[in-house]
Amino acid sequence: MSAQAGEEEAIAPAAVLRVTELSKRYASLVAVDRVSFTVRRREIVGLLGPNGAGKTTTINMVLGVLAPSSGLIQVAGLDLARQRARALAHANFAAVYAALPGNLTVAQNLRVFGLIYGVRGLTARIESLLAEFGLERLRDRKCGVLSSGEQTRVALAKAMLNRPELLLLDEPTSSLDPSAAQAARAHVRMLAREGGCGVLWTSHNMYEVEEVCDRVLFLSRGRILLEGDPRALPRERGARTLEELFIRLAREPLEARERR
Repeated sequence: MSAQAGEEEAIAPAAVLRVTELSKRYASLVAVDRVSFTVRRREIVGLLGPNGAGKTTTINMVLGVLAPSSGLIQVAGLDLARQRARALAHANFAAVYAALPGNLTVAQNLRVFGLIYGVRGLTARIESLLAEFGLERLRDRKCGVLSSGEQTRVALAKAMLNRPELLLLDEPTSSLDPSAAQAARAHVRMLAREGGCGVLWTSHNMYEVEEVCDRVLFLSRGRILLEGDPRALPRERGARTLEELFIRLAREPLEARERR
């Protein structure tokens, strides 16, 4: 590493995402309740919890899609509320439910989103991503006719267009067969380690979480109940597997919180 690169690494904030006392309320419903956590560079953090726990609401607030009721979100050291455009320029997103326009080809989708993100040297960047994600033969094929695995690869390529420091992945492999899901997980691990980005990953697949994530946050009823290494937490909490711990926390969130 050069001296200049080392200085930039030292100056850059260790946490690419910092969430402090974040809440979202809808009248009497509290969807997210004073949640605080960080995601560091080269770290993959799993955000776990049953349906309705507040995971997607949290991600939508980080993306600026939803306005928090209270709390602070910082992306790459920038306050999302005050510097929204600058903060979001450091982030990107992929999810199985956020399909790219099906009437556009793979290359057209990457060009359109590249223009939206203001990517410099866009043509060269698109060619690089087509090669990196094995999409060269699909470049002129419309996204609407691609398989689930192919669409996931395109979505990840789109998410890397602006070389994000923060990558948000909401159930990115839920529609993939085991082989395609394994390939997608390996690619995200490589992006985090070699690209230096931090990743916030939601999943209901506990095998996937153990394989991919460095750290996990268990969310239930809008609150974080537990945080730690997904490989060590089950043993620490008297469970045989991460899935067993997940089920226990989903059924008994208040008791679990009291035992912390």
